[in-house]
Amino acid sequence: MLGTYRQIFAAPGSAAFSAAGFVARVPIAMVGIGIVTMLSELRGDYALAGALAAVFALTYAFITPVVSRAVDRYGQSRVLPVASGISATSLAAMLLCVRFGTPDWVLFVWAVPAGCMPTIGAMVRARWTELYRGTPLLRTAFAFEAVVDELCFIAGPVVSVGLSVTVFPEAGPLAGLVLLVVGTLALVAQRGTEPPVHSSPDGGRPSVVRTPALWILVAVMVSMGTIFGVIDVGAIAFTRSHDAPASATVVLALFAAGSAVAGLVFGAVRVSASLRKQLMVAVLAVAVLMVPLLLAGSIPALAVAYAVAGMTVAPIMIVTTGLVEQIVPAAALTEGITWIVTGLGVGVAVGSALAGRMIDEFGTTAGYAVAAVAALLASMVTPWLFVKQSASTERPSSTR
Repeated sequence: MLGTYRQIFAAPGSAAFSAAGFVARVPIAMVGIGIVTMLSELRGDYALAGALAAVFALTYAFITPVVSRAVDRYGQSRVLPVASGISATSLAAMLLCVRFGTPDWVLFVWAVPAGCMPTIGAMVRARWTELYRGTPLLRTAFAFEAVVDELCFIAGPVVSVGLSVTVFPEAGPLAGLVLLVVGTLALVAQRGTEPPVHSSPDGGRPSVVRTPALWILVAVMVSMGTIFGVIDVGAIAFTRSHDAPASATVVLALFAAGSAVAGLVFGAVRVSASLRKQLMVAVLAVAVLMVPLLLAGSIPALAVAYAVAGMTVAPIMIVTTGLVEQIVPAAALTEGITWIVTGLGVGVAVGSALAGRMIDEFGTTAGYAVAAVAALLASMVTPWLFVKQSASTERPSSTR
């Protein structure tokens, strides 16, 4: 398995852009929770903190497809420094406003342009696609990036919260700002692996929003994001109800670790079934593995259920990215991948809100029921991929 992953880094520049992408990707896992920690430390206002973090998350979800479309049209080296600069400048202004006690509405004004932060994961995957399109190594590269995503969301919140609590309240989001700038500049400096700008055959710009199969994938990702939102809120609520709130970090780490391990194994094996069939099986597995969350009666049981359920996450992300590479034009690959991330972001916001309301009203089991329903909906949507399959838009891919 390790030999398989060594092969993807044989290409010149691959290790450099992957490392730069990791640095530039961590901030998205740091800023939201950093905003919450910062405001709770300075003002003790969780309502304001949550609302501000939500505005940042939603604007990020809806602005990043526009940024990625510009990348597909003009190239990473021209667009990423501008988008990251706008995001970093807005975050810096927000931190200054917090420090100097400006009115709350000013913070929301700056939270919107802060959402220009590029989806670095899509940029890195686009580079891997240019290197290994049409080869089995593309699947392995996507698997590696899925694991990197998990590492970002394990390390990012821990570093952000730790800095804000131990150094000064603004330190967490400030560190995310610095990493965004440094990582982005390091990534665009790797010009040798930057994907070329593809022109469409008819000379016009392709529109991925006209691809029905992509919207089915986005719907599946909204469901998956909803599950992620429930997973986060549910772990905190469940462990607190059992008088062990600190164990929530362990439970969530096991979920991420299960995903990372499964991603590494999944990326190293060869599966003969089509990507559509793989996605259908994986989504059905998620639906089944939500049931133990409803039945868990202790923290150890919940931890085991989280670890097992997490094993489905990375494979779904790997297969979904592979499907996007198949169904969207090469000239719109970055935008297509970014819409998947947007679906996840919207789902996380929905899942967190619904789970919180259900837990407040009916308890933690009701919160996990939201995840079960989301998984069931995803399993109902996925078969439509076969109905919407179009021979005119899908390209053969060795990621099958």
